[in-house]
Amino acid sequence: MAQPFKALIVNKQDDLFSVEIQNHLTLNDLPEGDVVIRVHYSGVNYKDSLAAIPDGNIVRTYPMIPGIDLAGAVVSSTDPRFKEGDEVIATSYEIGVSHFGGYSEYARIPAEWVVPLPKELSLKEAMTIGTAGFTAALSVQRLIENHVSPEKGPVLVTGATGGVGSFAVSILAKLGYKVVASTGKSSQHDFLKKLGANTIVPREDVFDGKIRSLGKQKWAAAVDPVGGEQLAAMLSQIQYGGSVAVSGLTGGTKVPTTVFPFILRGVNLLGIDSVYCPMETRLKIWERLATDFKPIHLEALIQQEIRLEQLPEVLPTLLKGEAIGRTIVQV
Repeated sequence: MAQPFKALIVNKQDDLFSVEIQNHLTLNDLPEGDVVIRVHYSGVNYKDSLAAIPDGNIVRTYPMIPGIDLAGAVVSSTDPRFKEGDEVIATSYEIGVSHFGGYSEYARIPAEWVVPLPKELSLKEAMTIGTAGFTAALSVQRLIENHVSPEKGPVLVTGATGGVGSFAVSILAKLGYKVVASTGKSSQHDFLKKLGANTIVPREDVFDGKIRSLGKQKWAAAVDPVGGEQLAAMLSQIQYGGSVAVSGLTGGTKVPTTVFPFILRGVNLLGIDSVYCPMETRLKIWERLATDFKPIHLEALIQQEIRLEQLPEVLPTLLKGEAIGRTIVQV
């Protein structure tokens, strides 16, 4: 393919940092890989927003095409598992970090990173889910594997209006759990109720500024994409034998907890990694996202659908805490 295409490029040279759309790329500019994909959709994630600032510590080499998610159709493949016309998904691994990502009309990806699109999903639906929905589904799956069933009691979801949080609310509600959604956005209660939240609580109900060794047992489990001190406070309030699935750090990286929730109540802290999780697990989770995990109100999880050219303006919104649900990019 000789015709040039466009992509969002971030570049850093000494003290100069740039984020711009370039229109003159060719396939020769793309990194090595087995599968060339015509990208139809991508998404906006917290890591993508960090990639678009000079001190985000996400991009490893410059110049870079960000976008840790992409969905599209195979143009060519040297791997027999994929052929021209196949619809596929690629998320995480090194995509948009050290390997050109989804903010481009074309991408070339190693076959080991590519997932066939489940037949029950469209490309747009796959990117509405994206890494955020995939991470939420991984979190719910781990809770299920650790024997957290609906009859055990309510499940807390922190950061409930964000990408991971909103999907976790929706998936848990569909599976019959009583969902307690925690948010600092009082204007979004109707949004959370539409997704299936039974109860909505302010952040202060989870973390009031004090971290106790053990608090009142409130929740059977929690999905936490926030981390930080709030995670420490939450652990002290999980019921006996309960679990917390943690996947994020928007609340900070330090968790000043004690051993008491673990040794006196048997609480499980479950780490969720959506970046390098094994392909066997990845395929299983995407199949569940296409079937029993698929949110009933998937369209409601889309905050906005934008074009590639709008990315420089939209990317900073996640760093300001302004995001509700998902922003998807039509490429």
